[in-house]
Amino acid sequence: MLSNEALAVTCGLGSAVTWGAGDFSGGFASRKGNVLGVILISQFVGGVILASIALLISETIPPFESIFYGGLAGIFGILGLIALYKGLALGRMGIVAPLSAVLTALMPIGYTAIHEGIPSITQSLGFVCFMVAVWLLSSAKAEFRMTRNEFFLSFAAGLGFGFFFIFIDKANDLAIFWPLVGARLASVSLLLCFILIMGKPAKPLSGQWILILITGVLDAAGNSLFSMAAHLGRLDIAAVLGSLYPAATVILAWFFLKERLGLRQWAGISVAFLALTLISV
Repeated sequence: MLSNEALAVTCGLGSAVTWGAGDFSGGFASRKGNVLGVILISQFVGGVILASIALLISETIPPFESIFYGGLAGIFGILGLIALYKGLALGRMGIVAPLSAVLTALMPIGYTAIHEGIPSITQSLGFVCFMVAVWLLSSAKAEFRMTRNEFFLSFAAGLGFGFFFIFIDKANDLAIFWPLVGARLASVSLLLCFILIMGKPAKPLSGQWILILITGVLDAAGNSLFSMAAHLGRLDIAAVLGSLYPAATVILAWFFLKERLGLRQWAGISVAFLALTLISV
């Protein structure tokens, strides 16, 4: 029988894999155009899945405060997702994905240190290794240096995801799935407002639908696994493990899109696994 700590690590790592795969499919779909349409449909699909699971397992609806925090998480999460998908569509996945993970992890680490105390020495060393891994993943030879768009979109994505992590942790004390449903309601509503104000069509192109459905399923799975990881263990550990999602995105971009990776980026992937080992101890 796995302990809560082991389950938290497993769920955190699972969230990284599913989020990374979801970001790859969503970013690839966004390259065909209509980023908002891709995000809107995938968010709606994920929301339906999360609500169905909550009803299927008869999860008790938590107090309004939890749903409210879930809604705040959804607002920041969707802003981060728009920035990330825009960056993945306009820039290089191997640069945008890992760079956005830096602030995504730093914010929950600082928040948890203030509220729950500093983690163990081994885990702290793992956090340091994680930052080194992200730096290696985000830099290489001159031709891999980031552009201004890649930097600002990655920064915005990390900021949004960092707040998503913090607020979803505050929302999941009594329930896992209903706060995530509240997050999806808020994110879809905000997206619809953006689309109406901008007057742009939200219907995806014909070649995007399969990728969008895959993205919706993977994103919902990643959110659920992260929420369970944060519920079972410390937020900072769940956030760092979840922030390893760029490794999956980078590997998929290398395998399917033939994006070239420098030696530093491969070293970054290796150091990321070292960080995972230290954090899991």
